[in-house]
Amino acid sequence: MNRLKMSSSSASDSSSPIIDSKTTDANWAAVFALAFGLFGLITTELLPIGLIPAMASDLGVSDGAAGQAITATALIAAIAGPLLVLGSGRLDRRKIVWMLGLFFLASALLSTLATNLPLLLAARALLGVSLGGAWAMVIALAMRLVPPSKVPRAIAVIFTGVSIANVIAAPLGAWLSDLLSWRTTFAISVSLALVALISQLATMPRLSTMAPPSLASFRSVLAKPAVLIGLATTFLVICGNTAAIAFLRTFLESGLQINAQTVPLVLLTFGLAGFFGNLVGGALSSRSPALAAGGGALAIACATTALASQGQAPAAIFAAMAIWGLGFGAFPVAISSWNAQAAPDQAESAGAILSMGFQVAIAGGGVLGGILIERLGMSAPLQSAGIVAIIGAAVMLLIGRPDERRRTASQAS
Repeated sequence: MNRLKMSSSSASDSSSPIIDSKTTDANWAAVFALAFGLFGLITTELLPIGLIPAMASDLGVSDGAAGQAITATALIAAIAGPLLVLGSGRLDRRKIVWMLGLFFLASALLSTLATNLPLLLAARALLGVSLGGAWAMVIALAMRLVPPSKVPRAIAVIFTGVSIANVIAAPLGAWLSDLLSWRTTFAISVSLALVALISQLATMPRLSTMAPPSLASFRSVLAKPAVLIGLATTFLVICGNTAAIAFLRTFLESGLQINAQTVPLVLLTFGLAGFFGNLVGGALSSRSPALAAGGGALAIACATTALASQGQAPAAIFAAMAIWGLGFGAFPVAISSWNAQAAPDQAESAGAILSMGFQVAIAGGGVLGGILIERLGMSAPLQSAGIVAIIGAAVMLLIGRPDERRRTASQAS
C-alpha cells in the first residue's frame, strides 16, 4: 500500500514530539489507542441493531422510527468528517482526537439517559460528529505514528478493532437488552468512551500538519476516476446492507420466527464471520482491492437474497448469516485499500470523502429500510440489499477491475 509522506514541523518540541514517516520508532501505544477508540465508536454505532424492538417499546414509537437512531449517527457523521478535516487547518491533530473523544463520552451518557426519541436522536447525532471525524482521520494519523514499513501493520490493527466491534455489537446488544435493558447496554458504551479518552490523552503525540487539506485537495481527489468508482460501489453496497441489517432482529423474530434466545447466536455468527471476513479481505486486498471488494459485495447479495426467501431450516439461516458476515467483513477493508491506492498522496482528504460516502450510505440505508419494512413487509429490506449489492459488485468488477489493471500497469512502467 502506498503511504503518504509527512515531514516534521519546525515547531515541534522535545516534550511532545511529532512522529512521522521518517522516524525509526513506532508509537504503537497511540495506534492501539486510536484502534480502541474506533472500536468503541463502531460498537456504539451498531448497538441499536440488537436494541431496536426494546427501544421502540420503551420510547413508545415504531421499530422504523427507532431505527433512525442509526440514521441520525450516520447522517451527521457524513457531514462532520469532511467539515472537520477542512476546518482543522494546521491545528494539532492530537487536540482533535481528544475533542472527538469528549464528544463520544457525552453522546454515550446522553443515550443512556434519553427518555424520548428526539433526545436519543440528538445523542446519536453527537456520536456521529465523533464517528465521522475519527473515520476521516484515523488512517492518515496511523501513517504518521509509525514508519513506512510498519504502516500496513498499523492499519491492520485499526481494522481489527473495527472487526471486533462488528462481531460483538449486535449480539451483545441483543443479549444485554434481553437480560437487563437497552439503557444498561448503552451504559457500557460510556465505559468504552472513558477508557478510549484516557488512553488517547496518555499516548497521542503532537501531530502538526504542514499542508492542511483544502477545497482544492477535495476537488483533486474527486477528479480521480478510481475514487468515484469506489464511492459508487460503497454507496450501493453499504446502503443496501444497512437497510437490511438495521431491521435484522425484527425480521429474524417476526419473519423467520426465531425465538429470542437464538437471535443473539445468529447475530454472533454474523459477527464472527465478519471478523474472518476482515482477515480475508485484507489478504485479498494486498493483491487486488477490486476483486476483494467485488467479492464481498457478491457474498452480501447472495446471503441477503437467500434469507429474504424465508422458510429455511435453522442450519441454512446460520449459513446465510455466516456468508453475509464474511462479505460484510471483507468489504470495508477492501474498499479502504482501494481508496488508499486511488489517492495515496492525499490521505486526509481521500479518507474524509470515503467516510462521507460510508455515512451517507448508512443514513440512506436506515431511511430506506424503515420505509420498506413499514410499507412492503419484513423481507423487503433484505431483498433490496441483494439487488443493490449485485449492482455494486458489477461496478467494481466490470469498471473498477480494468481501471485497477491500468493503474498497476502504469506504475510498473
